[in-house]
Amino acid sequence: MVCRGWEVPGDLLAALARVVDPRARRGVRHRLTVILAIGACAVLAGARSLVAIAEWAHDLSPAVRVRLGIGRRAPSEAAIRRTLQAVEPGLLDRVLSAWLAARTSERPAGSWRALAVDGKTVRGARIGDGRAVHLLAAFDHLDGVVLGQTVVDGKSNEITAFAPLLDGIDITGAVITADALHTQHRHAEYLIGRGAHYLLTVKANQPSLHAQLRALPWRDIPAVDATRDKGHGRVESRTVKLTTVAAGIGFAHAKPAVQITRRRRTLTGRRWRTETVYVITDLTQDQISADEIADIARVHWSIENRLHWVRDVTFAEDLSQIRAGHGPAVMASLRNLAISVHRRAGATNIAAACRHVARHPNRVLPCSPGQTNYVGNE
Repeated sequence: MVCRGWEVPGDLLAALARVVDPRARRGVRHRLTVILAIGACAVLAGARSLVAIAEWAHDLSPAVRVRLGIGRRAPSEAAIRRTLQAVEPGLLDRVLSAWLAARTSERPAGSWRALAVDGKTVRGARIGDGRAVHLLAAFDHLDGVVLGQTVVDGKSNEITAFAPLLDGIDITGAVITADALHTQHRHAEYLIGRGAHYLLTVKANQPSLHAQLRALPWRDIPAVDATRDKGHGRVESRTVKLTTVAAGIGFAHAKPAVQITRRRRTLTGRRWRTETVYVITDLTQDQISADEIADIARVHWSIENRLHWVRDVTFAEDLSQIRAGHGPAVMASLRNLAISVHRRAGATNIAAACRHVARHPNRVLPCSPGQTNYVGNE
């Protein structure tokens, strides 16, 4: 795969060599690639803190140390901390995202490639003025792989970070899903200009558009898709209605209007909770079916339990005390990498996958070429 003029190496260690070392040359004992590789591999093994990363490195066998390029002594926690705080997180994320994008699964013929864009606040981390660090990520619906992440400027919000995040990702032909915050005309124009499509939720932040969609004669429109699921302690049914508005929808390039009604209750309860959501897309009914719209809209929220929840629960991100410099964003990128690599290797339980690697470090970087591994050349 080629990314912005350079070929993405098959070996993650070679890809990490693309990250520019921010340190002065004088006094450097450990190459930047070595420290980044240690961080990536330690987080793959479940390391939650900089101390845990340093301890993981000090416990490595000589053979794995050689593979990582570690010299006689592994870097100290202080050296790892100073280096990760100084690394430019945008460049690191572009390198990791390109490496992951080169390894996404082939989609079934005729299926849509869908990417979810959503933000998460790292509650334990603070920037200079005391505000929490907020990150915006792009997440592949099918693979559960993070294809990009950017730090949201503390003086703005996710809206201004939307286009810069997607600038580094090939989104041609993809359907981009996002919550109501990103239902913005300029976002739609941007996506269409990039050859992508959108599926956006409409809420009260677009009052005129929301009122137009609510006023449509939904009672007279038949349901085109209905599903019922049972799991996670609840029963949920979804009904999808879809119509084309002859007078046009008051949003850039919008074609059909979609109403999704969700009804859910606990398995032991009797009371149903009903939620009605309106969705718009630039795709016509000839291009995409109602059940595909329903599936894409539902899977959008998988970014919450397949990424944000895992970072919080498995890696204790919200409890992290890593605050200085670029440390919070860099660690979030390493966590994204670990989750994505484990998923690509077939793991469904990320915590169990981390423990599997932690028991035998050579499972992440084997000593002999050609062995099955996570980050080596395949």
